[in-house]
Amino acid sequence: MSIVTEPVAASERAAELPSRLPPRKAGTARGRTDAVVGWIMLAPAAILILTFLLVPIGLTFGLAFTNARLISPEPAHFVGLDNFVAVFTDDTFWASLRNTIVFTVVIVPLQSALALVLAVLVNTRTRGTTFFRTVYFLPVVTSIVVVSMLWLFLYQKDGLINVVLSKVGIQGPDWLGDPHWALLAIILMSAWQAMGFHMIIWLSGLQTIPAELYEAASLDGASRWQQFTNVTWPGLRGTRTFILITITIAAFGLFAQVNIMTQGGPLNSTSTLVFQAVRSGFQQQQTGYASAISLVFFVLVLIVTLTQRFLTRDKEARR
Repeated sequence: MSIVTEPVAASERAAELPSRLPPRKAGTARGRTDAVVGWIMLAPAAILILTFLLVPIGLTFGLAFTNARLISPEPAHFVGLDNFVAVFTDDTFWASLRNTIVFTVVIVPLQSALALVLAVLVNTRTRGTTFFRTVYFLPVVTSIVVVSMLWLFLYQKDGLINVVLSKVGIQGPDWLGDPHWALLAIILMSAWQAMGFHMIIWLSGLQTIPAELYEAASLDGASRWQQFTNVTWPGLRGTRTFILITITIAAFGLFAQVNIMTQGGPLNSTSTLVFQAVRSGFQQQQTGYASAISLVFFVLVLIVTLTQRFLTRDKEARR
């Protein structure tokens, strides 16, 4: 009996040791050392956030109320709301705002739906699934500059897309030269380029749904569509919120594709708020005006994000 009870007693005494240790106090030398170590580990991230986020935001707020120029021998002067008046009376601004909203309204459901379809298709353990996951994700890790240049050639009048359309008796349009087609062309390219990333997010959400729920639904005679609407879709609530918010923010920040493929044309049909802010600030050197556009953009994204988060929050949070 002593051979059995002695290890048990020893283990019980060992388990009691942590509770007997005195708690660390913030005022002690060891507590101060832990605090210093914590601040040292936090410092790199804090410096990056301060340098590349908080300081630029503060400068933007300050410059938006001045007549500052990028390169000018004269110092900037306070002009009040003149920049904002100029923004809201500029036809180019309203065209850019309209294009940004249209792009966002179309790309959010299109890209999220395509990504969800791909995620459902590759959410299996059959042979070749890993290959297709890699292929679908490949455009995400490819430089957006390379992707834009590739689609720039595909969208030419004699490009591959129009050649394929001509084979079935359809005369392809001038995708990037026609104001009626240019924005749609950028939407299609953007949806193709980024849906692989959101496919992975959807896939991670799908794999958190217990298989027992599908088995129970199958035993109850539920069809595939009924299983999706009653098991899969409710189980993706958190994933759905994350994807909708991230796609919306990325859509409002559309710039690289426009800058490389159309330069905002033709006739400002593809100009966006970010593109106009960059062009005003760096090409036209109107730093104050560009800062005012950036502030309007910031407020717009904040309102849309908060509204979207409010509408997609959990039912328990609404009570």
